[in-house]
Amino acid sequence: MASTVSDRPGYGQLLRTPGAWTFLLPGFAARQPFAMLTIGIVLLVQHTTGSYGSAGSVAAVTGVSMALFAPQTGKLADRLGQRAVLLPGVLVHAASVSALTALALADAPLWALFVAAVPTGASVPQIGPMVRARWAAVLGATPGRRASSLMSTAAAFESVTDEFTFVIGPVLATALCTGVHPAAGLVAEAGLTLVGGLLFAAQRRTQPSVRNAASGTSRPHTSALAVPGVRVLAVAFLGIGAVFGGMQVSLTAFAEEIGRPGANGLLYGIFAAGNMLSGIACGAIAWRSGPRRRLMTGYTALALTASGLWAVHSVPLLAGLGLLVGLSIAPALISGYTLVDALVPGSARTEAFTWLTGSVALGQAAAVTVAGRLADAHGASTGFVVPLVGTVLALATLVTLRSRLATPARDRAVARGIGHREPVTVD
Repeated sequence: MASTVSDRPGYGQLLRTPGAWTFLLPGFAARQPFAMLTIGIVLLVQHTTGSYGSAGSVAAVTGVSMALFAPQTGKLADRLGQRAVLLPGVLVHAASVSALTALALADAPLWALFVAAVPTGASVPQIGPMVRARWAAVLGATPGRRASSLMSTAAAFESVTDEFTFVIGPVLATALCTGVHPAAGLVAEAGLTLVGGLLFAAQRRTQPSVRNAASGTSRPHTSALAVPGVRVLAVAFLGIGAVFGGMQVSLTAFAEEIGRPGANGLLYGIFAAGNMLSGIACGAIAWRSGPRRRLMTGYTALALTASGLWAVHSVPLLAGLGLLVGLSIAPALISGYTLVDALVPGSARTEAFTWLTGSVALGQAAAVTVAGRLADAHGASTGFVVPLVGTVLALATLVTLRSRLATPARDRAVARGIGHREPVTVD
């Protein structure tokens, strides 16, 4: 349930947080390429090989590589600082994308594309998790319940920002690939990553403090994945990744199948716009129910709406159902990220966020592979089975293990080692 009348801070107060704009603007530019990478690879490799299966496989290798390396990037950022990780990372990523693009245009064998896809995915800058960690750092100075309220608003704001990039990114990449050159999407992705990443890394004042032995912290570093709730959320985010990946490949195949390739960007943009609008609403509403209950409700809606995609065969109906699917994603994402802030201590928060981002990437990687091969063999509509299966399996896991998402009854003083309380269930 929700109420529109509350003392909960809104977007205006959040954006007036001192120092926020210094990392928000470069962070937005730096995360934009992430939404362009998968679709850029799919469109380029499909153009050079003629196979959605091959294109999906290359994109999948990139996604798996990102999923495996992203948590390590987050862990290093917690220990060494974000700047120390970002500076070499964006340089490696730009070089890797350039190599992958050159190999695809040279009609290199598929194994060579797989090899180039590994560093491409491994070096994807984890800007979204880093921005979320910066919010936690700058809001940590806000006392009492207002800090918790602002963090919930920040989680919604970041979801909106992510989805805004997924409105712009795929449409921009598709327009560049179809209107300029098949490689133009990846070229733009590499350039934006380099410029945006360097600008974000330059904002040193707002990056979270480094916690290590030299700073006097005696407690050993514990992996975020050791928290049971993080593992459950990672499974849930796999299903969300299956929606993103299945939609990207299946919408592309559907548009080609009906002879309207330009409709791909429009259809995916509508889907992402639904997610963005839902995220705006989630941040503006003062919820009376807790994040765990909202996660369960949102994920149920996501599974129900995704289950009908495979049966739709017209552009208007697919656009409408895609909008509903998008509207269902944001509540699940926002609730998951909000739970992380309560479940994980600050010293491992960037890592926790990257586990969830990596889960989305891994689910997306599996989805583009399976959906691509299904589309090649049986037509575009069968590719939409992938979001159905992914969300239903993830929902079953959430229902079964929901008790592990109980948030501990502690404030930030507990995270600093001043006290300890037993966990309580917060719906």
